[in-house]
Amino acid sequence: MYNLLNVTDMKLQMHSIHFDADAKLLDFIQKKVDKLETFYDRIIDGEVFLRVEKDDSKENKIVEIKLNGPKNQFFSKEKSRSFEAGADAAVEALRRQLKKHKEKVLAH
Repeated sequence: MYNLLNVTDMKLQMHSIHFDADAKLLDFIQKKVDKLETFYDRIIDGEVFLRVEKDDSKENKIVEIKLNGPKNQFFSKEKSRSFEAGADAAVEALRRQLKKHKEKVLAH
């Protein structure tokens, strides 16, 4: 008899500062972050902060992602032209952190 794991979305709090993020963007970020669980399955929850910086540059969208593990916290902050590009870069940075952390844990 096989026991199937019920894979659910990680609990992720989304905060869009001084603007309303549309559901499509929030769903995009949720799906990206959920994929990180394939690299490190002990992530408990996380927070995402989206904000627009008031400056003249085109790269004024800031995405910050904080993930909580049992004893660790992982963080990435990216500035980009769009929230999607920023989320991609932040998730990629977190993927590298999680992979490095898992390798360090397995080495001990």
